[in-house]
Amino acid sequence: MKKPPRGPAMPERQRSAPPQLRAQHPLVQLRWIAVVGQIVTILFAQHVLDIALPLPSMFAVVAALAAFNLVSMLRWRPRADVRSGALFRALLVDILTLTALLYLAGGISNPFVFLYLLQVGLAAVLLRPWASWTVVAITTACVLALALWPGPVTIPVDLAGGLHSPYVWGLLICFALNAVLLVVFITRINASLRARDAHLATLRQRAAEEEHIVRMGLLASGAAHELGTPLATLSVILGDWRRMPPFTERTDLRDELGEMQIQVDRCKSIVTGILLSAGKARGESPEPTTLATFLDGLVTEWRATRPVRGFEYTKDIGSDIAIISDTGLKQMIGNVLDNALEASPDWVALEATREDDALVLRVCDRGPGFAPAMLAEFGRPYQSSKGRPGGGLGLFLSVNVARAFGGNVAARNREAGGAEVTVILPLASLTLEEVDDEQ
Repeated sequence: MKKPPRGPAMPERQRSAPPQLRAQHPLVQLRWIAVVGQIVTILFAQHVLDIALPLPSMFAVVAALAAFNLVSMLRWRPRADVRSGALFRALLVDILTLTALLYLAGGISNPFVFLYLLQVGLAAVLLRPWASWTVVAITTACVLALALWPGPVTIPVDLAGGLHSPYVWGLLICFALNAVLLVVFITRINASLRARDAHLATLRQRAAEEEHIVRMGLLASGAAHELGTPLATLSVILGDWRRMPPFTERTDLRDELGEMQIQVDRCKSIVTGILLSAGKARGESPEPTTLATFLDGLVTEWRATRPVRGFEYTKDIGSDIAIISDTGLKQMIGNVLDNALEASPDWVALEATREDDALVLRVCDRGPGFAPAMLAEFGRPYQSSKGRPGGGLGLFLSVNVARAFGGNVAARNREAGGAEVTVILPLASLTLEEVDDEQ
């Protein structure tokens, strides 16, 4: 059977991975470049420089590196979390592969021995300090081993031959490879770092806003609890006045008394909603309803409790669906409408549409619109054009309530004059969940 969800569906937040976790994709790409470069270099040395190399053994090492990289590419998706230990082991594989190739192709006399510096640079960027120093020790030991055991091939170190020397050409190619690969890789790492820092800054800002909301919620809950008694007293007094001769005899006073009763009832409804949101109201819970009924009821209640002169309400949501009537959501939409009504008392419009899997609410007015500074800081607390202390919390709360439902709120100034606030809410966060009866 269908049961209401316990609360709004929270959007899945992206975890802020450290830079070494987000750098696996460029590392895999770099290894593919190394595989291709090794094959080209081996063939160039064999057929152009006439250096006799043990091709079967060297191609077996390159094939093993390509197989390892293929497994890494399948296992480590670009957005998956890759631990520092996995990166450390991957770099060890690269170092051992390079060592095997150098051993088969001249040992310490091979000019490509300086590619170890590339491995050390990658370790310094990607790994923790202890792992980086471990890579330094391992690469130093590998160079020492290549000096002690030169391998089956001897490459003459001929520096006097200039550009006619294969060794000099090897040095030039090795330098160019190190320089190009370091620039490409470190540039991508820096981009990942900047993206990480921006994401962390957004999370910190959001945490600060949520902490601010919690503090305001505690204050509002306490104030609502204290306001219950005086509002009940006012309601009793208004009921007594309604039976007194001055109010029963004069129509104008009776109408004003009725308006006062409406506003008191509205205050009591707001207080009840605050207490319900704080978990202090008993015997009430979010009620199952439909999207059309929820919107129509919200509009009817809002028009009945506000001095609305001109209001346009259009609804194009397609087939009706079952949702939960959430008090916080109702207050949020009402708050957006209140802001529009305050800016434009003569005309406010609400358009409800369904786009893909989201409910889109557009609230328009013919007021002065938003100042550029307010649009730049839209959704931040205390950004208001009303010029009173503590203003600007309405839209701030609306943005955060929409965010709690996995949606967002945006604002712009209309070309014809006035402002437009758009609220987008995923229908998945509003609809009823299917629950198995046997559970």
